[in-house]
Amino acid sequence: MNVAQSLDFSSAPAPSWRPERCNRIALVLQGGGALGAYQAGVYQALHEAGLEPDWVSGVSIGAINSALIAGNPPERRLERLHAFWDRITARKVWHYTPDGDVYRQARNAMSSWFTMMYGQPGFFEPRRISPWLSPAGAADATSYYDTAPLRETLLELVDFDLLNDASRRFSVGAVNALTGNFVYFDNATTRIEPEHVMASGALPPAFPTVRIGTDYFWDGGLVSNTPLQHLLAQDDSLNSLIFQVDLFSARGALPRTIQDVAGRQKDIMYSSRTRNTTDMFKRLQRWKKRAYQALIKVPEDKLTEEERVMRDRLATLPEMTILQLIYQQKAYEGDAKDYEFSGTSMREHWQSGYLDTKRTLTRKDWLAMPPPGTGILAHDVHREYEAEDF
Repeated sequence: MNVAQSLDFSSAPAPSWRPERCNRIALVLQGGGALGAYQAGVYQALHEAGLEPDWVSGVSIGAINSALIAGNPPERRLERLHAFWDRITARKVWHYTPDGDVYRQARNAMSSWFTMMYGQPGFFEPRRISPWLSPAGAADATSYYDTAPLRETLLELVDFDLLNDASRRFSVGAVNALTGNFVYFDNATTRIEPEHVMASGALPPAFPTVRIGTDYFWDGGLVSNTPLQHLLAQDDSLNSLIFQVDLFSARGALPRTIQDVAGRQKDIMYSSRTRNTTDMFKRLQRWKKRAYQALIKVPEDKLTEEERVMRDRLATLPEMTILQLIYQQKAYEGDAKDYEFSGTSMREHWQSGYLDTKRTLTRKDWLAMPPPGTGILAHDVHREYEAEDF
């Protein structure tokens, strides 16, 4: 059974709409390998609700999903997401899995072993020569897998002319392997090619660096696995509704086995920096408000032209609503969950994202922009708390 059989997305997209006073809808996608099918489910629910993003941003697998969304017209996006995820999870593991966590754990373990041994169709394949046996400087010497198949897949499924259309914002995060600096490749300033998307997902030592110009880049998740900061750092006055989709949860149970430790370490390492980012934005907003209150008390003839411009810009600070969707790990998933690419797990992840988003969208009050002067409101359907006022 494929995704189309479990979730019907063959219908035309709903008419686009946006909440009152909302100037921008953004979709922010975290990295997380095989868990990225959750993000495809999230997008399906948004698509059916007519909430098409004006800005799509991602890291790692989130960058690939972002490219599939931004690089296709709305009526083809789900088809392309479906094509990608069906292709890379096409390998059969078991034809039948009995009920029970112990059987599912065994099947998932075999699936992740297949990934390590054979790679994934249309995504990556093992090096012919182990990097341990390759001389320094050789093409095979710095990674276990070759990602050339991903480039071909991107060229087939993504229209890069459309992706670079200025009417829609697209950005992905990567790390410069020489300087260690985190960078964003943004179609507002850069012509995006397959290499920019691949660079965002080049997680070492599995994948090689990706050369862009004279520089070499690795997966952005090495520094920051969620590109929310880039969006909040924009010096504009656009009110934004932000759907942030995380694949690793910062919250979790205390580990009870060494396998639990490995999984929990990965969750903490790659979980979102949402709270830290929003706290910084909150402080910045507070200081901007204070600066504005001070400037309006100064007589007009005492202000410089630069100070007048600053005062006028500070009079209209943007408001943000963040709807956070975080994948909830299943009991039988272990530390290999991000490279367990079975079709069964893909369909489960996709459906989880779809249902979580449908549930979130029932809270119409959450879709509203914060009252003027509020700053940021954040909501998480899995915690069901009142909105956090930043």
